[in-house]
Amino acid sequence: MTFTLDTHWVWDFWLADDGDRFHMYYLHAPKSLGDQNLRHRNARVGHASSTDLTNWTDHGVVLEPGAAGSFDETATWTGCVVMGPDGLWRMFYTGSRFLSADSNANIETVGVATSADLHTWVKAPGPVAVADPRWYEKLGDSAWPEEAWRDPWVYADPDGAGWHMLLTARANSGDEWDRGVIAHATSPDLQTWTVHPPVSAAGAGFKHLEVPQIVSIGSRALLLFSCDSPALAGARAGGTGGIWAVEAAHPAGPFDVSAAVRVVDERLYSGRILRDRDGQYVMLAFENSTADGQFVGSLSDPLPVSWETGSAAVTLLHPSKEVA
Repeated sequence: MTFTLDTHWVWDFWLADDGDRFHMYYLHAPKSLGDQNLRHRNARVGHASSTDLTNWTDHGVVLEPGAAGSFDETATWTGCVVMGPDGLWRMFYTGSRFLSADSNANIETVGVATSADLHTWVKAPGPVAVADPRWYEKLGDSAWPEEAWRDPWVYADPDGAGWHMLLTARANSGDEWDRGVIAHATSPDLQTWTVHPPVSAAGAGFKHLEVPQIVSIGSRALLLFSCDSPALAGARAGGTGGIWAVEAAHPAGPFDVSAAVRVVDERLYSGRILRDRDGQYVMLAFENSTADGQFVGSLSDPLPVSWETGSAAVTLLHPSKEVA
């Protein structure tokens, strides 16, 4: 059954697998706000678990904004969960700080929280990674209303050389409406992070590339990300957004996002691909909008996927199961 909350919208999410249960961490905000666009300022991280990715037990809120003046004082946004070599779980998440109540201007940075059991999380002080102005746009560098540095996706280097972090960011040069890039940082120990130049190029037709994820099968690597219709730029402007994918030669990139193809339109968003208990690769996404454009705010059931080298990187095997 679709994961939904009667009194809250649910949107971006990420998953961890402890071998017994899947743990989902999801953004949610109260429907009593009235306007779904206000949800971003009021996002909290919730937790649910499941044995089959279909039937979920909700465990409530696990992460909330920090104190006034902190990097995450307004809201806690999208992240990921990994287990380190010390057996400790780490949640890397986006801290959002809006500058005023009547402005969309906000600064995004990455924080981390730790847990021994995936249920109770303790935040570490301060951000662990911020946008480096040598390569990345800072707030005020263009008309874009935010300092984009969010949606961290952390994964081990396949060659054993530490850890990689991919992020949603914007380049500090080029057409200001076509600066979306995938940012890159590395760490030897999941504690100290070094920011590097982006692993994709600006000018690929995306104002932003949200919720990036790397999926590896053997020697093949797939970059999955989301971009909605209003954020398409250049030759893609005026098209329909959604969930996008592109194959890469290596999980650490670089990624030719100019070659990305759309997996599914923006009725679904923030797609995550993983293996279910039967070994089948499936995609979960949040149900973003109805056919007439109304916001939904719930989680889809698992959708089996396959991909082959060629014009379409990913194919939903049962597209009829998408949002009606």
